Amino acid sequence: MRTDLYSEVRGAGPVLLLIPGGNGDAGFYEPFAKVLSGDFTVVTYDRRGFSRSPLTGPIDDDRLLDIDVDDARTLLKSVDDAPGYVFGSSAGAIVAIHLLTKHPDDVRMVVAHEPPLVRLLPDPDHYVALFEDIYDAFRRRGAGRAMRKFVAAVGFGPPRFGTLEFWRMAKLMPRIRRNMAFTFEHQIRKYPSYQPDTAALQQVSAKLILAGGLDSHEFFPYWATVALAGVLSEKVIDFPGGHIGYRHYPHEFAGQLRGFLAPQRSR
Repeated sequence: MRTDLYSEVRGAGPVLLLIPGGNGDAGFYEPFAKVLSGDFTVVTYDRRGFSRSPLTGPIDDDRLLDIDVDDARTLLKSVDDAPGYVFGSSAGAIVAIHLLTKHPDDVRMVVAHEPPLVRLLPDPDHYVALFEDIYDAFRRRGAGRAMRKFVAAVGFGPPRFGTLEFWRMAKLMPRIRRNMAFTFEHQIRKYPSYQPDTAALQQVSAKLILAGGLDSHEFFPYWATVALAGVLSEKVIDFPGGHIGYRHYPHEFAGQLRGFLAPQRSR
């Protein structure tokens, strides 16, 4: 099965698809994917509309999440027709949850890291208004101003100047800036407002691990993950770092993820 998405495949073993978050770019997962490639066939990709996976024709914002799910499923099956593992963070976790809901037979296990499902929070209108404000900042002042509001809300900031991570991020930033403009234009108001089918998720909850960041407890994506866990009578597993802990602590994060997926690999 072929796809016009930009994708990278590395390693050997069971298939593990990494779904990018709001930046939509495979490069953001690169250090993490390299660590995991010793145990898995790791698939990373640029989501449709981002970086090297450009959209052609009119953009239907109301269908983008379903298109994301179809793309993720196509990528899984293009590597191995058997069910695969899926890891998604932030908006990528929303895609992963929707994928599990729509196509549970194609998934062995989903790890959803801090899906910002604001409709599950006690004060959803506050967060809907927050994303409207970010969108408005983008329309009036550009992606830079919107980006500052966004990162403050979800709880991560730039890496320390001069570190290896700083220089890695510097190489990615030209693409990331363009990608965030696409997110602010087309997804910032839609994806966080996604209402998961919790009844369907309860039926497949054995295939779902809800993950949060050890350093994220004061930010709303973590609270939303806790809220979903409560609805499903599950618990949140804390991983190293914050909202992008897989980026800042790739070895530690991958080691913990490997431990959760290893029992499943023998099935």
